[in-house]
Amino acid sequence: MRLADIVTYAVLGFMGVRLVSGLRTSRSASGKLLVVDVVRGIRWRHVWPVPFVLPIVLTAATVLMSVPALSWGWWSAFGGDGNPVFGSSDTTVGTAWEWIIPMVFMCLLLPALPLFAYAEERLFRLGAERWSWPRRVFKVLQFGLVHAIIGIPIGAALALSLGGAYFMAVYLRSWHRSPSRREATLESTRAHTVYNGFIVVLVLVAVTYEAFV
Repeated sequence: MRLADIVTYAVLGFMGVRLVSGLRTSRSASGKLLVVDVVRGIRWRHVWPVPFVLPIVLTAATVLMSVPALSWGWWSAFGGDGNPVFGSSDTTVGTAWEWIIPMVFMCLLLPALPLFAYAEERLFRLGAERWSWPRRVFKVLQFGLVHAIIGIPIGAALALSLGGAYFMAVYLRSWHRSPSRREATLESTRAHTVYNGFIVVLVLVAVTYEAFV
């Protein structure tokens, strides 16, 4: 077995454990309360911007990744495709695992999307109303680049900063409307959850198409 295959299986195993852990948390009492709070608060204002924001992020990622130095990511270096959480890799191409793993991963991820989004919003947006603009820009860039640590190509990670800027705007808008950190964080979490939900659905459609067409 090649080193790339060993690394791929190790990464997929780790991601699987993380997703199962997230699903378990979403089924706990506190997890359910948070998920319900986030999902029940989703309104049209959280939905309509995503079809505009997502193409901008994807276009930026395409442009940035055309720069050789920015197209590198450790996951793709080992034959992975995109985000490791999607479970796509050259190692599984041509086998049933090529579509089984991504579909299982996405099904595990969907119920826990609000929890993962909330964790990121607390880390990168909570307290932004007191930050200077340079610090806000730094946190937006940090939000994008931290995804490079999990294997996303550097250019794609930088492009994700544009999504972070959108979530920051949602947080600040909520804060100015009603100065509550909790509500502002929940608002940006709802926007983040819907945004991620669009991506997961697109991946599921793509995987299903490749598997059965």
